[in-house]
This record gives sequence, structure tokens and C-alpha cells, in this order.
Amino acid sequence: MAGPQRSSPSLLGELAAEFAGTLILILIGTAVVAQVVAGGIGDHDSIAWAWGLGVTLAVYTAGRISGAHLNPAVTVALAVFKGFAWRKVLPYSLAQTAGAFAAALLVRWNYTEVLHKVDPGLTIKTQGVFSTLPGNGVLPVGEWGAFRDQVLGTAILLFLVLAVTDLANSAPAANLAPFVVGLIVVAIGMAWGTNAGYAINPARDFGPRLASFLTGYGTAWRDQYGNLYFWVPIVAPLIGGVLGAGLYQTLVARFLPATGEPEPGTVPTEGEASGVGARQGGPAE
Repeated sequence: MAGPQRSSPSLLGELAAEFAGTLILILIGTAVVAQVVAGGIGDHDSIAWAWGLGVTLAVYTAGRISGAHLNPAVTVALAVFKGFAWRKVLPYSLAQTAGAFAAALLVRWNYTEVLHKVDPGLTIKTQGVFSTLPGNGVLPVGEWGAFRDQVLGTAILLFLVLAVTDLANSAPAANLAPFVVGLIVVAIGMAWGTNAGYAINPARDFGPRLASFLTGYGTAWRDQYGNLYFWVPIVAPLIGGVLGAGLYQTLVARFLPATGEPEPGTVPTEGEASGVGARQGGPAE
């Protein structure tokens, strides 16, 4: 006998899931950078793997309710290509940014002694704990080089996220899609982290940047050259996400056989093997 049918979550429930998922992502992601930069424990690989694991755990947290977008670039791309409701784009983006902001405040509070020890003036030296900088604040990359990098990095992210969540393609089975999406972020971090710190997510950058500004980082909106920089990891990922999703649709999705399964961008779950569809939306950082 079949169990009781669960009703679809309300918009409030979806926003709560996006907040919670992004909270988990940033709690892990910014904390590992604080541990490496301020605590001297770990290295670049620690950062890449922790961000990827953060994405995996965040998608498992929110995927069944909201689709675990966790990223305005994902939300916009799904609205452009996958029929995600445009009326939800701004609420989702605000919930994601709020989750990132709250997580960054917790990390800032928890690491306050260490941050003040290594960087008493709260300068560019530790600003990278919370938000990205061109060339990671030390390499000779300007804002337009970082802009280019963020367009390309986010395009790769969306292309691959749609590829591994498209059930008409070779989607991971046994509810492993969140794990594979996390590996995508690890790969991007290891290969595309030099020019701009691979924000590839406006909420991931802006929420913690705002939290750092409100807690003492007076130069949070600018880069090491003094240029107003905060807009780069907002605008460039939004462009890159649409480009990457569009390329997947053009080069791959339109050639796949029809299966009757949910559209790409959903979170594949075990229930789908018995005909229970997942919610529309896509997991990503």
C-alpha cells in the first residue's frame, strides 16, 4: 500500500531550503579559507576539496525541496533555458545571498582572534577569506582578466551541472548527483582558481563580502589596486551561467533521445527509479 502523498513545498519552504543549503556551503567554504590563510593549516588543495564537499552537503540539504540552486547564476540559467519560474528568481537569489551572509558572519565571529592576530588592520591580506580578488590579491591580474575568468568558469560549471543532472544523458545513479556536482566544483577550483578565486556564484561572493564590510573590512568592495571590484563576481557569473547552459542545450541536450524523465537541472533521486520525479531546479555552487 502506498504511503501518504507529500504536497509540494510552498515558496517559503523552497526559500528556506535555499537559505539553509547556501548557509552550509559558505560555513564550510569560508571557514576552510580562514583556516588556511589565517590559521596556517592546510593549502590550496584543502580549499578546493572543502568547497567541493560543501557543495555536495549543501545539495543533499536542499535538493529535494528547492532543487538546491545555491547560486543566482544557476537560478537565472534555469529560468532562461529550463522553464524555472521567473517570479522565483529574485526570491531565490535573495535567500541564497542571505544564507551566505549569515554563514560568513558566523565564520567571522568564530575566527575573530586568529584574523586579528595575523591581520590587525583587517586588510586585503585576509579579505580573501570572505570574498574573491583578482589574482587572489597577489598575482598580476586586473578586473577585466578576472571578469573573463568568471564568465568562463561559471560557463563550465553550468555546462557540467546540466550534463550530470540530465536524466536523458548519463546522470549518476543511486542519488550520487550531489557528490558528482561537488567534484565539478573541486575540479574548477583546482584548474580555474588563479585569476579570480573561482567565486562562480554571486551569492557566495556578495553575502560574505557584505558581512566582512560590516565587521571591519573597510576595503571590502575594492581590489588590491583600489578599483571597485565587487560587481565582477556578480555580473560575470550571471553571464557565464547563461552561456554555459546555452552551450549544453546547443551541443548536447537537443541531440539526446526523449526519455519522459524530468528535465535536466533536477536533482536525480532514488525515487525517480519508481516514477517519483524530483523538483525543477539544479544543484550547483
